Amino acid sequence: MGIEIERRFLVKNEDWKSQVILSEDFSQAYLNSSLDEWTIRVRIIDNAKSYITLKSSLNRLVNYEFEYSIPNKDAIELIKLSNYKITKTRYHLKINKKDWVVDLFDGSNSSLKIAEIELSSESEEIQVPSWCGQEITGIKSLSNASLAKTPISELSIKDRIRPKES
Repeated sequence: MGIEIERRFLVKNEDWKSQVILSEDFSQAYLNSSLDEWTIRVRIIDNAKSYITLKSSLNRLVNYEFEYSIPNKDAIELIKLSNYKITKTRYHLKINKKDWVVDLFDGSNSSLKIAEIELSSESEEIQVPSWCGQEITGIKSLSNASLAKTPISELSIKDRIRPKES
């Protein structure tokens, strides 16, 4: 069974940049508009690798996630057909022997920087880097699928500062 356990944080400064080991450009789109059911995502990484992913939230930290490689030409066509798209650059970091990523969003989400770490269990202890700010784990309005549908630039200032749990 595909399970993803992750924690997410807003990034508050640029101190993470000295720890980057790799970056990748992501184009992704969502093929459904309901966030209360399974999310279907198409992703192209560096115009070279493409995936279709099925995700569903199990709880605040845990998602079911099933990801499959697909031909690039299929991914390009599916992204063209979608109304819900985002682009971002993902930076990979190794901190305290743990794999972290920082996503810098483009377009209508360009003010947003999110750090993520995948965990091996819900109870795994982590050391949160000092450049991480507010934890946003489980806040649906800041999920990639939500941001593709309603970019951060369209959220009220209040909702940008204190995102709703819905």
